[in-house]
Amino acid sequence: MKNKFFLVSLCFVAAFGLLIISCKKINEATELGDGVIPAVDNITTFDTTLSVFAYNDIFGLIDDSMRIDRGAEYFLGRVNNDPVFGFTDARMFLELKPSSYGVYPFTRKDSVTIDSIVLVLDYLETYGDTTIAQNINVYELDQSNDFRSDSAYLIRKENFTYNTGFPLSQPGQFFIPSFLNDTVKALKDTSANQLRLKLDTAFARRLFTYDTTNAYKSDSAFKSKFKGFAIRSESSGNAVMGFNLGGSNTKLAIYYNCPKVGGGGRDTTVNYFSLTSSSAAANYINRDYSGTPVLASAGGVSPDSLIYLQNSPGTYSILRIPDLPNLSSNKVIHRAELIAEEVFSSSSTLFSGPEALFLNYYDSTNNEYAVSLYDFYLNSSGVFNYSNYGCFPKPKKDILGRDVKEWKFNISRYVQGILTKKEKYYPLRLFAPYSSNFRYSVYDYGTGVGVLQRLKNTIGINSTTTKGRVVIDSRSNSASKLRLRIIYSKF
Repeated sequence: MKNKFFLVSLCFVAAFGLLIISCKKINEATELGDGVIPAVDNITTFDTTLSVFAYNDIFGLIDDSMRIDRGAEYFLGRVNNDPVFGFTDARMFLELKPSSYGVYPFTRKDSVTIDSIVLVLDYLETYGDTTIAQNINVYELDQSNDFRSDSAYLIRKENFTYNTGFPLSQPGQFFIPSFLNDTVKALKDTSANQLRLKLDTAFARRLFTYDTTNAYKSDSAFKSKFKGFAIRSESSGNAVMGFNLGGSNTKLAIYYNCPKVGGGGRDTTVNYFSLTSSSAAANYINRDYSGTPVLASAGGVSPDSLIYLQNSPGTYSILRIPDLPNLSSNKVIHRAELIAEEVFSSSSTLFSGPEALFLNYYDSTNNEYAVSLYDFYLNSSGVFNYSNYGCFPKPKKDILGRDVKEWKFNISRYVQGILTKKEKYYPLRLFAPYSSNFRYSVYDYGTGVGVLQRLKNTIGINSTTTKGRVVIDSRSNSASKLRLRIIYSKF
């Protein structure tokens, strides 16, 4: 009896040792590349493919608390004709202020002739059709708004009010996005990458009438006279444009002339208000999926044949792998990868895919989102393994030779935990967020110490909000369908 117990124990120890060795191999494969994974020979190493079923949905205000600070890229414009993902309306709100208070910001107050006043925005890029003109208007925020520099605002909610009947901007200003990177020559300012919006000179005259006894006395005094700008595109356009609010090209330029000191003619000059440390900023991104396949597939109880993923504020898909919990447990997982391939679409030339996708799951036991230990982690250098986890796509040709992208998520530890540790099976969530809050592991790969701690934090996934959308194949009869491939050995 004792010998039998000893033999059973020895077998368990051997199996456990094999598992540990294999875990190390898996981790090395994750870190170093697929070449470490043993070849499938169907003698000692096998592979299998499991079906994955996708259920699309759209993030709403309740389940999406996406906020951005002033350092993020801000978007402005309208997408009116994305045949798959519908309509996008991007609006910007910001304060531009004098650099200091207690001093009058202009050369002089009297005998001044105002030439023009221009709201300038530091242009970065266009996502969408660069050839269609956009009509941009600028409005003054109502004094009733509580616009604060110490607040980060939800991007899917328009938090501010303004009178659309009385724009500050001059009427009929249309801009073609492809021209925004051209060099502009203005007084004391020759620069490229500017969107320049002419405002009514009556607003400039208002700024000149203030002095250090009222608006220019303090920051709070200035806010009591002017709360900030609301900037939006009106009816035209099929693109959103990205801007850097903290860039040198973002400013309010006031051009004027006044008598020269000592007489003898007039001087023309310009003064700038800019985004200061006390300036507030917000971005509002409105998605409207009316009449699109995205809306038609959202929230259904049957699996969807196509997955629609759009950057924040956007969409997601819940992935279910019903056969996974039923696999036999006597498997050492060398590699388990979720394979997702883009479906080619002519509209993707205008509206390209996101930089990255992400995969996590909802841990209903602990009421939080998480990723599996060792699959996605923070290494000893303080860097996340985005690439090895599979967040970034690789180019490939579809069955007709067209250029598409493919993602391969390494979820080996997730699968191994379900099979051998009897960890709870959770459906996965595939999405393309700007950032996401979830629990992950901190792992010292250099020393092999293991999991140092489990942290919960907001992690950046894509470099911006708004831009990036992709359609993934999940058709059951397709060679490129969504699937889970597992390479394993038996013990």
